[in-house]
Amino acid sequence: MPSVSQPSIPILVYHQISEAPRKGAPFRGLYVAPASFARQMALLKLLGYQGLSMSGLLPYLQGIKTGKVVGITFDDGYLNNLTHALPVLQRNGFSSTCYAVSSLLGKTNIWDQGIGIAQVPLMNADQLRQWVRGRQEVGSHTQNHVRLLQCDAPTALAEMTQDKAALQGLLGAPVQHFCYPYGEYAPEHVAMARQVGFQTVTTTRRGRSAVQGDLMELPRVPVVRSTSLPVFWLKVATGYEDRKRT
Repeated sequence: MPSVSQPSIPILVYHQISEAPRKGAPFRGLYVAPASFARQMALLKLLGYQGLSMSGLLPYLQGIKTGKVVGITFDDGYLNNLTHALPVLQRNGFSSTCYAVSSLLGKTNIWDQGIGIAQVPLMNADQLRQWVRGRQEVGSHTQNHVRLLQCDAPTALAEMTQDKAALQGLLGAPVQHFCYPYGEYAPEHVAMARQVGFQTVTTTRRGRSAVQGDLMELPRVPVVRSTSLPVFWLKVATGYEDRKRT
């Protein structure tokens, strides 16, 4: 957790930017309504924050630059990120990073089938390129959205390496940032991510990220369906999330 005197930066994490399914649906909280997302980005802009991709945020995390910045990330590569989030990000002059799963482009979130989460489209290759043309960034989320703790070492390394290579081939641009699927990882996976050449790696641990901290295990600030605008402000501008770190 960042100390009182240590500067820190919030990295927001979103999943789906869409209206939530019916009440009682599994993981309904991971949906943020498009109107709510628009209000949140407008508030950041009003308060003088610059929303940045992980590449844009990196020099601030390293302490090379200083400023009022927020990282914006999206996990999994849902099509609704392109249709609902991209116009809002562009309107506010923000960039972001979307962590994609290369073997499932143009398919659905099949990793969620076993727990009853509704199947929704993921961006295909052309849509992912459209995301990048919109001045957004793509990161890696493994080739098959695997649970790294259930993989042997060669499989885990291949999931990272092959996803990075596949996405770079599709986009014609470096893929330098990674996110651990499900937030599950062990020290050996941190070493693998460094070996593969990722510059930053994000987790699901809650809290803001310390400037000049560990770039391979960055905590993030979750934004969910029930996040009201006042609570969103608390998450970004105060130690609210740092106290919830697990």
